[in-house]
Amino acid sequence: MNFSKYQGTGNDFILIDDRAKTFPAHDQPLIERLCHRRFGIGADGLILLQTDADYDFRMVYFNADGAEGSMCGNGGRCIVRFAHDLGLFESETRFIAVDGEHTAVVCEDDIFLKMADVSGIEDRDGLTFLNTGSPHVVQFVDDLESLDVVADGRAIRYDSRFQPGGTNVNFVQVIDDNTLFVRTYERGVEDETYSCGTGVTAVALVAHQQRSMSDPVFIRTLGGNLRISFSPQPNSRFESIYLIGPARRVFVGSITL
Repeated sequence: MNFSKYQGTGNDFILIDDRAKTFPAHDQPLIERLCHRRFGIGADGLILLQTDADYDFRMVYFNADGAEGSMCGNGGRCIVRFAHDLGLFESETRFIAVDGEHTAVVCEDDIFLKMADVSGIEDRDGLTFLNTGSPHVVQFVDDLESLDVVADGRAIRYDSRFQPGGTNVNFVQVIDDNTLFVRTYERGVEDETYSCGTGVTAVALVAHQQRSMSDPVFIRTLGGNLRISFSPQPNSRFESIYLIGPARRVFVGSITL
């Protein structure tokens, strides 16, 4: 099987051109093995690019544990770069993912990915929760550098308030009036990742609501810098949300299944 490896601010993915529908998508142990960093290729997730009659392509995303996942923003930017590298479009594209339609623009190093509209930011017994294509908790802290993201994130990820599916957890430190430092514990990976696209999107929207941060919000992650633009609406609704940042091919290869 031929594959490509892409990364978006350190969030890395195995990308497979599955337009012929030959990949065994229901083989969860296989996908988990391919994502394993010691016994496989190594990645935070695996993404299939498939055909769709109404769109340029279909994105099918799997977490590192092999289970099909909810929307992945950095993965979305990576598959857009992959599709562009395959010659499926010139500069603008329209594709379908698990959470619906997305559009994107390739502008030199950056991918401008339009995210789904977001409705509602909830307070769940003191924890701020919202869904940006994937479920996220956003928690502001004073000293993010020294925080035990894995231990604290795992406790919230499995908290009864977010069952049965659990949640991703984002810890945020304010840097200045329009810049935030974010670290994320991701469900499915069950670890801290270098970056999370739907997570930083959630953070930017909460920062606007709770900290009056204006669009665009600049985000620093362990894997690099992102920015989020959005149009706030009444009743905690957000439209025209764009996740903006780089996505690059790391290497290509082949593996025997």
